[in-house]
Amino acid sequence: MTTPKVFIDGEAGTTGLQIRERLAGRSDLELLSIAPERRKDAGARAELLNAADVVILCLPDDAAREAVGLISNPAVKVIDASTAHRTAEGWTFGFPELCKSQRAAVKAARRVSNPGCYSTGAIALVRPLIQAGLMPADFAVSINAISGYTGGGKAMIAEFEDVGGPSYTTVPYRIYALGLEHKHVPEIQVRAGLLTRPLFAPSVGRYAQGMLVELPLHLDQVGAGPDLRDIHAALQQHYRGEVFVEVVPLKECEALKTLDPEGLNGTNRMKLYVFGSETGRQARLVAQLDNLGKGASGAAVQNLNLMLGLPEAAGL
Repeated sequence: MTTPKVFIDGEAGTTGLQIRERLAGRSDLELLSIAPERRKDAGARAELLNAADVVILCLPDDAAREAVGLISNPAVKVIDASTAHRTAEGWTFGFPELCKSQRAAVKAARRVSNPGCYSTGAIALVRPLIQAGLMPADFAVSINAISGYTGGGKAMIAEFEDVGGPSYTTVPYRIYALGLEHKHVPEIQVRAGLLTRPLFAPSVGRYAQGMLVELPLHLDQVGAGPDLRDIHAALQQHYRGEVFVEVVPLKECEALKTLDPEGLNGTNRMKLYVFGSETGRQARLVAQLDNLGKGASGAAVQNLNLMLGLPEAAGL
């Protein structure tokens, strides 16, 4: 049996570098690479795109679409880490824990779109509630989130790290996407199963990576008015047996006084918490993950393993 060949198109970017780092020490894969001076040579890229068994695209949206267009070999499988294909017909959403049939869908797919980092947390919280009948699909959801600055790509990283640069900032925290047009909103709506466009309020802190995604709820306004145990049970049922998604026990949630967005950095794990007040009839659901792990590079490696029939946790 030949060793599968993997080409990361865009390996010099933040996500590409992390994927390569996770794959570099593995003997069950062969990594193809392009010389730095030929990265913008369409012919050289096309050659590698068609020589690989799996291509992982770590590119801006338009460049990702262009790369797909360069692939003429029907045997090549593609994982796209950009936003370009997350709701596109013919592409499988690369969140194996989405529903009971999703892992099999990823295994069988030739085109897989990696979820966004915020989307991973938001969908993980919302979809199980809709599937369990606790939340109506037309419910008006609001989602709050904070991420490390690496989630914003090279431009945002420069703002926080390039001391003396033209865009350098010392701001400790800021909100953004004030026009409510964040690029993750469409996939959150579609993949969570929402009929109503969610209101998404993201923010960025002065730390490199790690995130918290929150779903605040007035329980008496959600369907028949579930309690915290109902919500927790729905999440537990949905993710029972999963390796990378953990629903934290209610007693552990009750004992916590704070939550660190950097708590799962360097992993492909995601933890889901149910906080709230039964007497106040309010809940605060939180997903904790690494925006560069389960929110990007880790998820890509997990999908790669599934698509090649390798152990799902290999390299993770």
